[in-house]
Amino acid sequence: QVQLVESGGGLVQAGGSLRLACVASGSIFSINNMGWYRQAPGKQRGLVAVITRGGGTNYADSVKGRFTISRDNAKNTVYLQMNSLKPEDTAVYYCKAEGVVARDGRYALNYWGQGTQVSVSS
Repeated sequence: QVQLVESGGGLVQAGGSLRLACVASGSIFSINNMGWYRQAPGKQRGLVAVITRGGGTNYADSVKGRFTISRDNAKNTVYLQMNSLKPEDTAVYYCKAEGVVARDGRYALNYWGQGTQVSVSS
């Protein structure tokens, strides 16, 4: 069983910064993609940023130039550095691990974390 635990959320003023972290634990051999998604009240969950095992990245247009995703494969950890935050960034941020291979060879399509709240005041 694999668990993802997010941390780093909180309340910040517009223009401020936060750094989210997500640690995947359990019987993990490798993880393909790791990503961040967010869901605001009354809206669908959507992609914020994703990073491949090799370091390739993709961002939602709304966060390009402000957010940076990175990962530490040895620690099964993904980070999201969020700068120049805006009130519209307010949401619950979820971590996702895709293409997880366990040490016993089992493959899982994806796992989700429980989410961390990010609130940006104007």
